[in-house]
Order: sequence, then structure tokens, then C-alpha cells
Amino acid sequence: MRCPKCGNQDDKVIDSRASREGSTIRRRRECLGCNHRFTTYEEIEREGLMVIKRDGRREEFSRDKLLSGLRKACQKRPISPKVIEDFADKITEELSDKYDREVPGMAVGERVMEALRALDPVAYVRFASVYRRFEEATEFVREVKKLEDKPDAPQK
Repeated sequence: MRCPKCGNQDDKVIDSRASREGSTIRRRRECLGCNHRFTTYEEIEREGLMVIKRDGRREEFSRDKLLSGLRKACQKRPISPKVIEDFADKITEELSDKYDREVPGMAVGERVMEALRALDPVAYVRFASVYRRFEEATEFVREVKKLEDKPDAPQK
């Protein structure tokens, strides 16, 4: 591992711990050149899951893209970054377990909406408005009404 401070490639691991429910290993390292301490994360590299887009294109599944969509939906909401990270991990794991090599884009979007619906109604509607490509205000209002009609919607 290259030291972020001096670029030296010699280091020693000071501490290792499991994080994110055991799916990641956090390693605390010390550079042998400059004694700078830094942290690295090691996680399982999953086989490339391909997402089949609406237009038939195939694109490699990206946890970063999923995380970005979740962050945008939850922007300026009282939701901690850790909760968003955990949701991204959970959704990624569920999709990897359920689908072998290819996952329909619709399955990804529906799973994200399901998670956001349970988490925060505003984040859910934000994501749904982009995912479902609302073009009319009436479509948006209809989705909000559906949210109000569901008894399983979280009450605040």
C-alpha cells in the first residue's frame, strides 16, 4: 500500500477490524518511511453484476452509482451518511444474492424505492420522481397520494 503522505510502499498493519457487519476489513497502517498512520478498507470483490437498462443496454453494476442516487434522494434530510452507506451495502448484497450475472435495472430501482419508502417519505418521492420519470405534476401528486394511503408508511 502506498503511503498517502510520502508515497513509500513499505508499511505495517497496526490494527485490523471487521466493519460493516463483517463485509469489510478496516486496517490501520503505519508507513515505515515517514511513520504516517492511515486507514485502508478491504472488501470482497464480487463478480461483475451487469444491469440491463430500459433500452436493453448492459452496464456494470456500480455501488458508487447506487450510493450517489441514495445520497441525492436523502440530501438535506435528517438521515446520517452511515445509514445511507448501510442501505447501499444491503441493497448491493441482496442483488448479488438474488441475481447471478445480470439484474434488470427495474429490480434495482424498485429495491431502492422500497428501502427509501421505509426510511423517509421525502427521499422516496424524490427518487421515485426521477426513476419513474414523472412528466406531469399529476403523476407526482398521484405518487404522493399513494404514499399517504399506505398504512405501512412511517409516521413521524
